Amino acid sequence: QVQLVESGGGLVQAGDSLRLSCAASGRTLRAYAMGWFRQAPGKEREFVAAITWSGGSIYYADSVNGRFTISRDNAKNTANLQMNSLKPEDTAVYYCAAANDVVLLTRNEGSIVWGQGTQVTVSS
Repeated sequence: QVQLVESGGGLVQAGDSLRLSCAASGRTLRAYAMGWFRQAPGKEREFVAAITWSGGSIYYADSVNGRFTISRDNAKNTANLQMNSLKPEDTAVYYCAAANDVVLLTRNEGSIVWGQGTQVTVSS
């Protein structure tokens, strides 16, 4: 079983950028599709972005498409989320996730491994 640890969250102003990182241990990330989710106070956890194990296919939620970029480095066992043009509505706890199939991530169903989350706060 892989373990995931996120880093890079913080407090920024609207329009700023942040880069979240997800470090894996226990097993190579090469076997997994990777994704990012977020959960704002009082709301359900929602899909943000996902990338296949090879990096050949990438998926984004409409709300972040064009502003966020997901990437991975299988050699370093890491996945990243570059967030640009941040908005106050992007404020949430962001979770790194891994699954055997990218469809499980885009649908948020089935067996998914979660990180502990990192807080992102965007002030107006």
